[in-house]
Amino acid sequence: MRSGVRIGVDVGKVRIGLARSDPHGMLATPVMTVQRGDGDVGAILEQAAELGAIEIVVGLPLALSGGETASTQDARDFAVRIGTGTTLPVRLVDERLSTVSAQRAMQASGRNTKRSRPVIDQVAAVIILQHALDVERSGGNPPGAIVGTDEGQ
Repeated sequence: MRSGVRIGVDVGKVRIGLARSDPHGMLATPVMTVQRGDGDVGAILEQAAELGAIEIVVGLPLALSGGETASTQDARDFAVRIGTGTTLPVRLVDERLSTVSAQRAMQASGRNTKRSRPVIDQVAAVIILQHALDVERSGGNPPGAIVGTDEGQ
């Protein structure tokens, strides 16, 4: 397992959830929610720099079948935008059901999902990043595909 902080990103049409890992790559925790639009990539890169991140992990929304969804290309394009603004590796990782899992976790904790939408985005980012950390820890290889490679585009 590589050491170093990773940033997890859940790309939405309105909001972007951010999470971070500890320096040992064991545990993901929520950081913040960024409004989608002007300055969104800058805010993510600022957090990455402030936390000394070694890479950025962006969730790739795929259908349950593994096929593309309406949001898949949007997430790919957003990951490319992040990648153009940094020298850090940007990885795309499968995020199937992360938002659904986040909503269920919020409901289980007694929170109203409608009023908790910004928090749900952060929880989804935590789920995406934690999955990536777990995959790397169990398999020994970094998860997903790097943006800019044939697989990551």
